[in-house]
Amino acid sequence: MPDAGALERYAAPRALAEALELLRDGDATIVAGGTDLMPQSHSGKARFGSLLLNIRRIAELGGIALEGDTVRIGALTSISALLASPLVRERLSILAQAADQFASEQVRNAATIGGNVCNASPAGDTLVPLIVLDAAVELAAKAGGGIETRTLPLQDFLTGPGRTQRRPHELMTAVRVPLPPAGFVARFYKHGTRPALDISTISLGIGGVRRGDRLERVRVAFGAVAPTPIRARAAEALIEGRALDAAAIEAAAEAAHDEVRPISDVRASDWYRQELVRNMTRRVLAHVAFG
Repeated sequence: MPDAGALERYAAPRALAEALELLRDGDATIVAGGTDLMPQSHSGKARFGSLLLNIRRIAELGGIALEGDTVRIGALTSISALLASPLVRERLSILAQAADQFASEQVRNAATIGGNVCNASPAGDTLVPLIVLDAAVELAAKAGGGIETRTLPLQDFLTGPGRTQRRPHELMTAVRVPLPPAGFVARFYKHGTRPALDISTISLGIGGVRRGDRLERVRVAFGAVAPTPIRARAAEALIEGRALDAAAIEAAAEAAHDEVRPISDVRASDWYRQELVRNMTRRVLAHVAFG
């Protein structure tokens, strides 16, 4: 358990401004669904600050809405809500695919997209599809008498296992996803002993705009193969604008194998992860190209 002596106060504000005021001293532990925080606290991986800040009641942090050419997903949106959203299923289908493989139904009902992003696990299920979709993270802080916001690309926001660019006095308020262009296709794959319940051994997402037998604006991303989810840019370059024949797919799979730098742990060896990357890139790319 974390050091209980550090925890002095509990607050459950109902307004964003109130939460940000409480965050000004920067010594707070934020909780929403608690599906990451509670196991980490029991294992000793997480320590509580002097304030436990429950943000679950802040209506401003919820909802999925189309704002111009961007989908805004509130940080408190549950994984179940992502899966149930027609907007997500129809326009951001790779994110719905990942939500469908996210833990159990009970966990999906409690877990939030903001928690999954801020937990910053290299194997976080929503992170790979969000990187494929060029998502950004919206952060808010109290400055003077008002609220200031800033937006960072998700890949820049993640800096290492459990580490992000969120400042102690900031709160993640939303994920912002640009609407994919016409013809965009994408697939998500997660490998594990029981993929929907286990932490992924690897995960991958591939997306692009299909023009006949070619893909443009290609995005290839992997999880659980580096300190953060990564873009496989060498593999992308080998696919971009090329006819997706067997030779191009094989070249991209080999490039992906060489780009990742996984570790060995209780779930898999580094060698096995690299082999999975090669084989699954080949398979998923064929589905994206011809499925």
